[in-house]
Amino acid sequence: MSELNNRVVEKYRNNFLKEVEANVEEGDWVKMCMQCGVCAGSCPLGDAWEHTPQKLFMMIRAGKRDEVLSSDAMWMCTSCYNCIVRCPRELPITHIMHGLAHYAARLGLSPKNQPTQKFAQLFWDNLTKTGRVNELKLGLNLYFMNGFSEGVKKSLEMRSIGQGMFFAKRLNPMEILGGHGVKDQAGFHAMLDKAREIEDAKLDKFGK
Repeated sequence: MSELNNRVVEKYRNNFLKEVEANVEEGDWVKMCMQCGVCAGSCPLGDAWEHTPQKLFMMIRAGKRDEVLSSDAMWMCTSCYNCIVRCPRELPITHIMHGLAHYAARLGLSPKNQPTQKFAQLFWDNLTKTGRVNELKLGLNLYFMNGFSEGVKKSLEMRSIGQGMFFAKRLNPMEILGGHGVKDQAGFHAMLDKAREIEDAKLDKFGK
C-alpha cells in the first residue's frame, strides 16, 4: 500500500462513507442511493459486474473499504449513462464510478493489470504528448501492452480493421514519426500543468 493510502486510512478510520464524500467525484451522492437496482438493470454490462453500482454504494456505507477500492467493478463502466437517465433520484452514478476508479488508482489499490486502467493510461499518455490522439501509436501500444508475442498475434487478428482504417484515411503510417497535434501545444501543456497543480493541492490535506 502507498504512503498516501496509509495517511488516508488514518484520517478517515472507520468512516469510509465520509472518505468517499470528501475525495471521490460526486461522492456525496452515495448516501442518497435507495437500493432500487434500476442502475444494475439498466447497465448493458450488468451481469458482468463483480459488484453492481447500488451494491458498491451499500458496501461504501457499510465501511467495506478494501473490498470496494480493490474491486474490478468500477472499471466496468462504459459511460453509456443509462443509469443516470433512469435513476429515480438522479444520482450521477457514472461520475461516481469513474471517481472511485480514479481514487483507487491514486491510492495504489486498483487491481493489478486491470485492462481498462491500462488502456486509460495508454490513451492519456498518448493524448497529452501533442493534444491529439495518435491513432497509430495508440493502437500499437494497445496491442503490445501485454508483450511482444501477444502484440504480433493481436496485430494479425486486427489487420483487416487496420487496412479499413488506412483506406478510409483514418490511419496514417507516417504518424509513427510524430503525428498531428493542437496548434498551441505550449498552452495545452500549461493547462495540464495547472490541472496537476490543483490535483496535488488536494493531497496536501494528507500531509504530502
